[in-house]
Amino acid sequence: MTIGITGPERKAPRQNAVVRLIIAAFVVGICLILLKLATDFLVDWLWFSSIGYLPVFLTSIGAQAVLLVAVLTATAAMLWLNGLLALRLTERQPTQAVAAFLSKLAGNAPPSDLFAYMRDQLQWPRVIAAGAGLLALLVAAPEAGNWSVLLQYFYQVPYGMADPLYDRDIGFFLFSLPAYILIKNWMLLTLVLSALFAGTIYWARGDIEYDINHRSISPTAIAHGSALLGCLFAVKAWSYVLDRYLLLYGDNGVVVGASFTDVHVGLPGLWLMIGLSIIAALAAWANVRVRTYRLPAVAIVLVGVGTFVLSGAVPVLFRQFFVKPSELELERPYIERNIALTRQAYNLDQIAAKPFAAEQKLTPEVLESNKATIENIRLWDWLPLSDTYAQLQEIRTYYKFHDLDVDRYWLDGSYQSVMLSARELRPSLLPSNAQTWVNRHVLFTHGNGAVMSPVTRKSTEGLPLLYLRDIPPVADGGPKIREPRIYFGEQSDDYVIVKGSTPEFDYPKGKDNAYAAYDGAGGVPIGTMGRRILFSYYFNDPNLVLTNYITIDSRIMIRRSIQERVSTIAPFLRLDHDPYLVISGGRMFWMQDAYTTSSYFPAAQPVRDFDLNYIRNSVKVVVDAYNGTVEFYLIDSGDPIAATYQRIFPSLFKPFTAMPPDLQKHVRYPEDLFLIQARLYQVYHMEAADVFYNREDLWQFPRQPGGDGVSTMTPYYIIMRLPGEAQAEFFLMLPMVPSRRDNMIAWLAARCDAPDYGKLIVYEFPKEKLVYGPFQIEARINQNTEISQQLTLWNQMGSRVIRGANLLVIPIENSILYVSPLYLRAQQGHLPELKRVIAAYGEHVVMKETLAEALSALFLESGAAPAVSSTTEEMPSTSPAPSQSREALDRYNQAVERLKAGDWKGFGTQFDAMRDLLEEMNRRSGGRR
Repeated sequence: MTIGITGPERKAPRQNAVVRLIIAAFVVGICLILLKLATDFLVDWLWFSSIGYLPVFLTSIGAQAVLLVAVLTATAAMLWLNGLLALRLTERQPTQAVAAFLSKLAGNAPPSDLFAYMRDQLQWPRVIAAGAGLLALLVAAPEAGNWSVLLQYFYQVPYGMADPLYDRDIGFFLFSLPAYILIKNWMLLTLVLSALFAGTIYWARGDIEYDINHRSISPTAIAHGSALLGCLFAVKAWSYVLDRYLLLYGDNGVVVGASFTDVHVGLPGLWLMIGLSIIAALAAWANVRVRTYRLPAVAIVLVGVGTFVLSGAVPVLFRQFFVKPSELELERPYIERNIALTRQAYNLDQIAAKPFAAEQKLTPEVLESNKATIENIRLWDWLPLSDTYAQLQEIRTYYKFHDLDVDRYWLDGSYQSVMLSARELRPSLLPSNAQTWVNRHVLFTHGNGAVMSPVTRKSTEGLPLLYLRDIPPVADGGPKIREPRIYFGEQSDDYVIVKGSTPEFDYPKGKDNAYAAYDGAGGVPIGTMGRRILFSYYFNDPNLVLTNYITIDSRIMIRRSIQERVSTIAPFLRLDHDPYLVISGGRMFWMQDAYTTSSYFPAAQPVRDFDLNYIRNSVKVVVDAYNGTVEFYLIDSGDPIAATYQRIFPSLFKPFTAMPPDLQKHVRYPEDLFLIQARLYQVYHMEAADVFYNREDLWQFPRQPGGDGVSTMTPYYIIMRLPGEAQAEFFLMLPMVPSRRDNMIAWLAARCDAPDYGKLIVYEFPKEKLVYGPFQIEARINQNTEISQQLTLWNQMGSRVIRGANLLVIPIENSILYVSPLYLRAQQGHLPELKRVIAAYGEHVVMKETLAEALSALFLESGAAPAVSSTTEEMPSTSPAPSQSREALDRYNQAVERLKAGDWKGFGTQFDAMRDLLEEMNRRSGGRR
């Protein structure tokens, strides 16, 4: 007896030390986590306060806290009650299996001593409380991320239209249904965890035994498990109630939404499953008194078999043998619902369809009346132009042009399409020996200026004409920039200190550098030691405490990336991939398009890549490149999701009319939204159920040759004058071709200018007329012997030919003109030059040095001018006068000069005069007309 007692007594201090060490490590870990959370909270508080959005932060963090506490409390209470109930209902000793497991942890102590230790020493109520709290925390932490769903539920705005199956306002599906699904999933998870938690206690206390030789469950454990199983079936019954609404998101390959099978078999089956689940719940609760295996087993089998039969086998057999033989007839009303609701979800029902005759009637007079379109045909693609900008205007290795944007400006009294890019600074590109903390965070803090060039014009060397260039920015035809410094941009990914004890590097100047001091209001004050310690811990950077460059007036700029900045303030908005630069009033701004989205719009086709089936471009965000101020403007007040967020955050959104008028002129239709709408419109322009079912008029994006084979065409911005309109406008457009064909069938355009901003138009070509698509024009270009020989020659002379990314399809009146730029680049160089312009019209393709020359040659070769007879079958009765020949040649040369200058009216006058002379010469020579 003495030996049996002495062993555990000797090991008790070691066991207690291990326990204390584990507890200490746990406490330290919790403290570190809390310190990190507190640091993040304080930094967010200071940052949101500095930009004026503290109420937004408090609302969101308050919602997260409420949701976290509510879920944590409810989950912990559920787990604790079940664990405590399991403890009170059993007084048996631990099982042999538990004792054997714990004996290994305790150094092979005798099982009898472990029994006594667990019975007498282990504080079960504390263990249960701690376990319940830990599990509840693991459940509640991710649930807190659903705070926006909770707020949308309480502040929801009605959509104003009911779904056709349940006649419920669509706002229920957008706001209430997601919240109900989250609650249902939490309840199921909590019940399962409660069963596992209680089962673990029963197992540890010996009421559940499971090993190779013996399996048993005490009646007490059976009763407890039956109560939880009944609750699980009750929640499952509610789950089937919600599954009725989820029928609206099904997809059987023919219908998106509730199909004929769903309505006539699936829906009644769900009602039966609701009844079976309620019966199973009652049976499980009855077993609390009966305490047998049979009732729970029967309940589980009842629900399992019911699910397999009613939700699986029966709908499949019904669709296969009853629906498919008459699928179109039976599914017709559901196809029509799918079409109508998809068009509603993506605003496709707002697209105005118009006919486009696709005529061959371009004349000099037509070109003159569409001069604004001709002068804004984009000949510079972003890839070669970005290389050219980099070579000519990056100035130093640490400057970088991240992206090129297309926009329009009124310059010198004309409406011009331009390309521009911000010259941002990336300290990471400094030489390796200059990668010091001071350089990265104190001296090299900002970019400087921008580069702008017209989309059509070029120099004699084939380089772009720069409206904005150099450092400091020089405006040569472009808008002047009075404040060129860029502290916030697309590439700004690290913090910087401004208003320090040393001036910041501004720009290189001769052999020296120019320096400047920040005098704006951006950033968070960091002058006090407390804040320096806070940010030092936040960034894990002790230099913020040790440096002498920080003064009492210093400010730290964080979250300088445009998208990070916007998404931190409004994480519930989805951002367009491309914020673009706007120069207005001598300052530089970033315009960021933001979307409100949902994946719960009923019976709407989802876009899998974006995980949504509803989208609106409801918000335009403007970020000041110097001060970092962020303004949210609500441009679509009719969007119920945006209206709901406006109720949640009253101070976040401003009306669009509050945006400065000059910035309003630079609002453009976002490319991501246009691509989504265009992809869906390929199918959902078919509104007739028969045509839709058979996919008789399916469209697709045009193909075009690319560097690695064949790619699909992307949308492009262009200034053009629509047929019947008085003036040219800025558009985003994309041609369409029939499925598996290359001829063009339509083109889709989004208007970007007020007062028609946001309106979409599709111009449809006559189906009986062949209109060449981009891929067919590319084939004709490659088949042109003169062009192909020239391209082959250039590629063999130490140069590389670069084709434009898109063959531009230019609608002019009711005709189509095709234009493609061609660049040359030395094999070892990185400076592409615009050397040729390829133009196609009708059956003719030409390649010339400039667009004006290409159009001139195109019209002459296409028969716009009558050809001079060259036949020798009959002798002319009268020879034309030499003076007439010289005059005709002069007229031709003058016409070409007018065309090069863009003077289409003058070109038409000279052209008509030349035609009159040629006809007179033809009559004198006796030629036939």
